[in-house]
Amino acid sequence: MSMVIEIENLTRKYGKGIGEVVAINEISLNIEYGEFTAIIGPSGSGKSTLLNLIGGLDKSDSGSVLLAGRDIAKMSGSQMSDFRRDRIGFIFQAYNLIPVLSAEENIEYIMLLQGIPSVKRKERVQEMLFLVGLEGLGHRRPSELSGGQQQRVAVARAMASKPEIILADEPTANLDSKTGMALLDMMRQLNEDQGVTFVFSTHDEMIMKRARRLIHLRDGLVALDERNSNATP
Repeated sequence: MSMVIEIENLTRKYGKGIGEVVAINEISLNIEYGEFTAIIGPSGSGKSTLLNLIGGLDKSDSGSVLLAGRDIAKMSGSQMSDFRRDRIGFIFQAYNLIPVLSAEENIEYIMLLQGIPSVKRKERVQEMLFLVGLEGLGHRRPSELSGGQQQRVAVARAMASKPEIILADEPTANLDSKTGMALLDMMRQLNEDQGVTFVFSTHDEMIMKRARRLIHLRDGLVALDERNSNATP
């Protein structure tokens, strides 16, 4: 299989002089299309920083990130914005839904930016609501949904534009174990059925048990990169 993410000698530092912190220290790794991978490690190990660098939400000090063969450092701001819009889905710990929009409108928003015709947008929104188990609740705003339901909307929004990559930063952190497990099972099913590449940043055991690959970070370095032969089906 070809690589969807290629990282070479990636470094990210914060601060200067005595206060300098090396969050990511010359990391190199590749992720293939269709992987279900978890980046794990203790707090401060660099998990979220690495995910933000992969998604172009942060800039490295050195090294490179290639997404689907394209060097994101060589993209202009507008090119990177368009690339994220069309090819990367993001799922955040805090959901990041637009509070004044309904669930349907939140899911539809990126497709609106893509210029997808209204009829196709509406069909896709209903398809995604069904996939994440929220049919009939599309008219509700985030404040009218539970935390688990809001995160399902966030997953639907991330999937709606049919991206090649979904980056999920601690997606289960604010959920109870039952809701988190159901959400993860749903994402695994979407990964298997539609071949979307999922990359998680997490310290959640439920995600670790389901991920097929575990990349262990410690102090900004890859301490271990292993296939999880015991991944939960």
